[in-house]
Amino acid sequence: MQNLPSILIVDDDPEIRNLLVRYLSGQGFRVEGAGNRRDCMTSITQGLPDLVVLDVMLPDGSGLEICRDLRARHRHLPIIMLTALKEDVDRIIGLEIGADDYLGKPFNPRELVARIKAVLRRTELEPVPAPEPARSYVMAGFTIDIEMRSVIAPDGSDVDLTGAEFDLLTVFLDRAGRLLSRDQLLDLTQGRNRDPMDRSIDVLMSRLRRKLGEKLDGPAFKTVRNGGYQLTLPVSSHVVTR
Repeated sequence: MQNLPSILIVDDDPEIRNLLVRYLSGQGFRVEGAGNRRDCMTSITQGLPDLVVLDVMLPDGSGLEICRDLRARHRHLPIIMLTALKEDVDRIIGLEIGADDYLGKPFNPRELVARIKAVLRRTELEPVPAPEPARSYVMAGFTIDIEMRSVIAPDGSDVDLTGAEFDLLTVFLDRAGRLLSRDQLLDLTQGRNRDPMDRSIDVLMSRLRRKLGEKLDGPAFKTVRNGGYQLTLPVSSHVVTR
């Protein structure tokens, strides 16, 4: 049991919370539930989970505020936001402050399981095939270590990327110079069904541009109208010997 990924469900609706705890437990996860911010933080203090499923609306605080707080305290903790709101505002804000994914209510529990597994795969918590040789990339003075999931700027400082941001950057590094559409980027990074209204890639691109652009003299990515995005900087790859 201890080797199973642990999930914390934070939702103030006891019916939804208990249903998800039971369903995810039957899908091979260790699951705990919390109905408010206080219980969420208490549970995390007692033992950091492998992933948090966090509702936007809670009785003692906003899920967005909790997400921001968790990201500041545990920057590599995967977070999936739940929202009952039809508007995209909270979803976009959630991604901007560091959530790895979001899911709108109502939803099929099977879709939540698929999202959880996709996020855990990206954070290497699920069993994966034998790894390829460790590699790194060099791009305009940046050094990107794929295995260590680190980005070092030309001045030697760390560039702090969320898991979703790093995965998106890796997709571009693997395909430097290629024009990639939003649908392709969604498929390659999140494996989700495509939604023409999904703006998560645009949000992640904006964050990547800001974080990398702080260390660059010019833009790293080109936007092609009705086409997508393209990494225009020269990239070289190297096998890492540890």
